Amino acid sequence: MKKLILLFLSITTISAVAQRGRGTAPTDTFVKTNYIKKEVMIPMRDGIKLMTEIYIPKDQSKKYPFLMDRTPYGVSPYGAGMKTPIGPSMAYAKDGYIVVYQDVRGRFMSEGMFREMTPELEDHKTSKDVDEGTDTYDTIDWLLKNIPNNNGKVGTWGVSYPGFFTTTTLLSRHPALAAASPQAPMSDLWRDDGWHNGAFFLIANFTFYPGFTNRQDDKPTQRSGSRLSRVTNGYDYYLKMGPVKNTNVIYKDSIQLWKDILNHPDFDEWWQSRNVLTHLHDIKTPTLVTGGWYDAEDLYGAINTYKTLAKNNPKTPVYFVMGPWVHGGWARGDGDRLGDIYFGGPQGPHYRDDIEFKFFSHYLKGTPLDIQPINTFETGTNKWETFKVWPPKEAKDDQLYLLPGGKLSFTAPKTGADTYDEYVSDPANPVPFYPDMSKTADMERTYMDGDQRFASERKDVLTYQTDILDKDVTIAGNIWPKLNVSTTGTDADWIVKVIDVYPDTAANTIATGTGVKMAGYQQMVRSEPLRGKYRNNFAKPEPFVPGKITPVSWELQDILHTFKKGHRIMIQIQSSMFPLIDRNPQTFTDIMKASESDFIKATERVYTSKEHPSFLQVRVMP
Repeated sequence: MKKLILLFLSITTISAVAQRGRGTAPTDTFVKTNYIKKEVMIPMRDGIKLMTEIYIPKDQSKKYPFLMDRTPYGVSPYGAGMKTPIGPSMAYAKDGYIVVYQDVRGRFMSEGMFREMTPELEDHKTSKDVDEGTDTYDTIDWLLKNIPNNNGKVGTWGVSYPGFFTTTTLLSRHPALAAASPQAPMSDLWRDDGWHNGAFFLIANFTFYPGFTNRQDDKPTQRSGSRLSRVTNGYDYYLKMGPVKNTNVIYKDSIQLWKDILNHPDFDEWWQSRNVLTHLHDIKTPTLVTGGWYDAEDLYGAINTYKTLAKNNPKTPVYFVMGPWVHGGWARGDGDRLGDIYFGGPQGPHYRDDIEFKFFSHYLKGTPLDIQPINTFETGTNKWETFKVWPPKEAKDDQLYLLPGGKLSFTAPKTGADTYDEYVSDPANPVPFYPDMSKTADMERTYMDGDQRFASERKDVLTYQTDILDKDVTIAGNIWPKLNVSTTGTDADWIVKVIDVYPDTAANTIATGTGVKMAGYQQMVRSEPLRGKYRNNFAKPEPFVPGKITPVSWELQDILHTFKKGHRIMIQIQSSMFPLIDRNPQTFTDIMKASESDFIKATERVYTSKEHPSFLQVRVMP
């Protein structure tokens, strides 16, 4: 075992940059002047009481709707202190809402035991059959009966983990629930924050759980969790840490939620029971699902919560917004750039003012509403597009083929010879996910649209690109790599990156970083891994036969991006993206329990012939 560099624990508030976290707010005296705050312990049907903070307008001359955020991150400040702002933005406080915050069961000052992404029940036969849906129902009932001057309507919203709890409010099916907005919602933890097609997202989860774990019992507390102190070289740190099992040594075997992760690497019943998407039927509440194209945490959750709701509830108004944002980026700030990429101006205010506010105002107060079902930002051209459905019906299926010589084309290969490209994947020298990990140990969100020239220079990264485009090419919807591969090992990760290559004449913008040239920039548009042993079934891993040509296919998440005339489309393929993703030993084993001796070099091949083609299934707008 390699010597571990231990991170020291320090007590601190959960950071706004931690995954599934929420942002901090500017100071404003409006709330203190115009609202009163009540703290109550609302009883649930099984006797457990949940800490709930209620902000009520002092002006009692009219009735107000409720806006509620159910959260695992604490409703602080507790006691006499007041949040500023309240609601999704200060616009709601100034327009007049009763704003409610609640510690979910088992978190901070609420009673009960917390369960990671509480498994929801289809049937609730007794008062002991409780979940987040029943807790929401009981909370709404209490609010309606005990808070005067309410108009009988409730709206819910939440970002990230609170987005999951917003989704579960739909499962209350309470008749007073008039509007809900799950934003970047966790939906299926195995596909959101945890694993992506079986590949474990190491850096985000390892740094998250100490801060999240403030209690592991049924004893209410205001104490926050402990954060791992920062290190300066994340690439070095995680390599020296060794196999994933060593994370539990650093945690001193003290975090049950982490042990649950280590004990359930497959998409088994543990995770299947926590997939809230399977319960999204018979929903009548109008819903606004919001996400960001560059959400490094819960991209899958936003896209698939919308798709599931729209499919299963065709008569219910379901709205979908995707903008050029990182995780929660629409909720605050201008949202005009990410890293070196400029989006043409502020895009956050458009969402907050023209979509979100009008959505809640319409369904909770009866004001007019004129928004399209689908509002999506088209990256590349930096413009908003509206559609009736997503993906757009206008988009037609096509194939982008990998060809010999590093070529990429919408024309299939014509050679019958079994051509292929290969590289050696070495777990001791994995491809970094970020160009300079020597100065950071964080999950740098700018990797989502960052320059990939650092990767294309490596021998263990395959690069394919089109000729210079003679017209704009717009891809809308999800992308499916369908590759023919082989490996000398018995397991392998396959990572595909879709990249927009800028022309040599591209000029810098106000977002371009110091020392960066946009000429020849390789902007990542989407990437996603597949842990090869899950190629046929996420619940039942199976080894590769060394040297055998094997088809692999998986889903890259949706995009709406225009590769402009004069640009090129590039595809990169690699087998590591470290330490964003844990290292695959390249031997068929339980990676969460793997030892140093399990890690081997392997030669990976991607085939590009007529007999064994490799391509990306895409949807192209006419």
